[in-house]
Amino acid sequence: MTNQDNILLNYNYEIPENLIAQKPVENRQDSKLFVLDRVSEKFYHRKFSDIIEYFNPGDCLIINITKVVPSRLFGKNSNGGKVELLFLDPCQQNEEYKVLLKPFLAIGKKVYFEDEYECKTLSKTELGETLVKFNKSGILDFLQRHGIMPLPPYIDRKGWLAQELSDFDRQRYQTVYARNLGAIAAPTAGLHFTKNILKGLKEKNIDIATLTLHVGWGTFKPITAAELNNHNMLPEKFTLDRANAEIINSAIKNKKKVVAVGTTSVRAVESIAAEIMEFPKGKAYVKECSGETSIFIYPGYQFNIINTLVTNLHLPKSTPLMMTSAFSSRKLMLKAYNEAVQKKYRFFSYGDSMLIL
Repeated sequence: MTNQDNILLNYNYEIPENLIAQKPVENRQDSKLFVLDRVSEKFYHRKFSDIIEYFNPGDCLIINITKVVPSRLFGKNSNGGKVELLFLDPCQQNEEYKVLLKPFLAIGKKVYFEDEYECKTLSKTELGETLVKFNKSGILDFLQRHGIMPLPPYIDRKGWLAQELSDFDRQRYQTVYARNLGAIAAPTAGLHFTKNILKGLKEKNIDIATLTLHVGWGTFKPITAAELNNHNMLPEKFTLDRANAEIINSAIKNKKKVVAVGTTSVRAVESIAAEIMEFPKGKAYVKECSGETSIFIYPGYQFNIINTLVTNLHLPKSTPLMMTSAFSSRKLMLKAYNEAVQKKYRFFSYGDSMLIL
């Protein structure tokens, strides 16, 4: 890593507003695929459905099977004004929840919802989170009935659009293999996969390993530190079971591609490897593990597990952009993004995809 790689402003780039995707393409697998070869530093432009061509028998694809909770909820204050809550840990079991509240209400004030649900503000943290307490349990079920998918702010769902497109976003801001409820943002690199693509990979004898990392506020919380080494990631919960750890380790042992789908999958497996002090015969591996990770991957990081990455086109100055820069290089990544702009790729969560070889 150079000193320039540690400076936040050096991860900025210009993105025309019309290239920020507001909806996904009609068919998931029809998104564009920007292929970046780290060795030759060459770029190739394909469709996502072509991704199977880049796999060989015995390669391993790692997918994150977290499922997004519709954790954005609208209520009213005592004067009838609209209040928005974003639940940061919607699957916890008690009646107190950390939320992002907009607009902020004074401590002790109440927010009122449908079905006679209400909550009271208890405190506010230094990170800008608000602790609220509900008068009833069963918040997860309530969110499933009345919540809105927590799309990023650059996707326009203001006013009537949030309700109008609620059912659409519940389907499309979710991977086809999502199983375990708990995320408040989608692992967006997985949004391009279809059941047909997964079937094609299996028919080619590609092993698919599953893990769960519940994407939280930490993944998309803006960095405020001018230098990356002064930024602390918020923890996110993850789980990798024994059977899937063995699938990954088999690919490592046989010197096959270990392909992470998304930066969240990378964070999970690289966190597990970081906890293992000694590797047999110098090869890194993973093990059955559950816990929380606050790993922050940026240039200078040495990857232990993955050697191929499926990802999206990320926001300027964002932690996923820094991770992909660590996997290739900052200069190469920004060069690729410049070409993606010229080729009119669609950016961010509902946008196009990238394969880094």
